[in-house]
Amino acid sequence: MNTSIGETELIQLLNMNTETAVDQITVQIADERFLGYVDTILTTIAEAAKIRGTGIARRSPEYVEEKMKEGKAIIALDGDEFAGFCYIESWGNKKFVANSGLIVVDKYRGHGLAKRIKRKAFELSRQKYPHAKIFGLTTGLAVMKINSELGYKPVTFSELTDDEQFWRGCESCVNYDILQRTHRKHCLCTGMLFDPDKKEEEK
Repeated sequence: MNTSIGETELIQLLNMNTETAVDQITVQIADERFLGYVDTILTTIAEAAKIRGTGIARRSPEYVEEKMKEGKAIIALDGDEFAGFCYIESWGNKKFVANSGLIVVDKYRGHGLAKRIKRKAFELSRQKYPHAKIFGLTTGLAVMKINSELGYKPVTFSELTDDEQFWRGCESCVNYDILQRTHRKHCLCTGMLFDPDKKEEEK
């Protein structure tokens, strides 16, 4: 009896196994227990930016460690294996909050994990800063779609924080010269904003 498996069946089997693995991934607020993942997180972010050819604001290990210690980071784990990450930061005297550094490991992409991480970061932002406007800069269509589902709207950079410390984070991006040339009005990233006051007005 021929027991070989066809290519289509093999792909379906692999997809089923990946979906099962993704369902088992925990998405949680990171703290001191997860400091051992910092180097892996930063390496994953850097490699993803290199492959996509997009800019990214680099963060130091100390910065990511601080986010974890403050309870301002989200980590996704498949058992003990790193699967994804995101962190939040407040700007402009806590009037604005940014969700940044969203990353999902290649083999876990395409199964909704980024959405789970992003939603958890959004909930954390609303919990810690209920009156703040939540914003992000992204070049990724998938992230834009997730943001839209959460209630973000595309906006000009002038509607985002004017906190100089935030914009200094863009200096390590390969596209920073564009931001400079346009006097911080335009870049390759799209600015997106969730305004809790406008959300209440819509209700």
